[in-house]
Amino acid sequence: MKAEIYNIEGQATGEKVDLPASIFETPKHEHAVYLCVKAQLANMRQGTHATKNRSAVRGGGKKPWRQKGRGVARAGTIRSPLWVGGGRIFGPQPRDYSQKVNKKLKKLARRSVLADKFRSGDLKIMQDFSVESGKTKDFMPIVSSLEIGKDKALFLTAELDANLVQACSNVPRIRAMRADLVSTYDLINTKSIFVQKGAIAKLEEVLV
Repeated sequence: MKAEIYNIEGQATGEKVDLPASIFETPKHEHAVYLCVKAQLANMRQGTHATKNRSAVRGGGKKPWRQKGRGVARAGTIRSPLWVGGGRIFGPQPRDYSQKVNKKLKKLARRSVLADKFRSGDLKIMQDFSVESGKTKDFMPIVSSLEIGKDKALFLTAELDANLVQACSNVPRIRAMRADLVSTYDLINTKSIFVQKGAIAKLEEVLV
């Protein structure tokens, strides 16, 4: 399948490139995307939350009053969860939230999102470019030309482009990264995707 190539002014160059059908003709697989995104968000959790139960709260070692004879409920510690200043019942404890997703499913999910973005017109193929100065002020004219506006955008490159990454770093809604390192969440959590021509082979290498 053929795709138009755009320049940094956002205009079609008239040149076309062959896109691998194994990626860009993939049917939509919502459940695969859901499983991969859920796993990545879970893996981002630190799991360091903790609360104190009655045995961990300082104090309460002495029985507050005798067991019988006072006409009130029996109590063994002032750190009971029923009392102010007591421990917490079944509170969160440190745990590992990580989930595993097999490699085939990860590839399927990424292919699915890329194909869906291409069909909807949210994915465009760009000429290879860089921002030699690495300055955001030199990158913003490109953003304006591509009519990104206030939407999130992702630029995929064949190799690590430190200057482009640096130029994007002061624009919270825009990111640039190597095509072979992009995740399903990175793809789904953006409105527009701009794939440099040289990155197509990289995508095919890791996703097919």
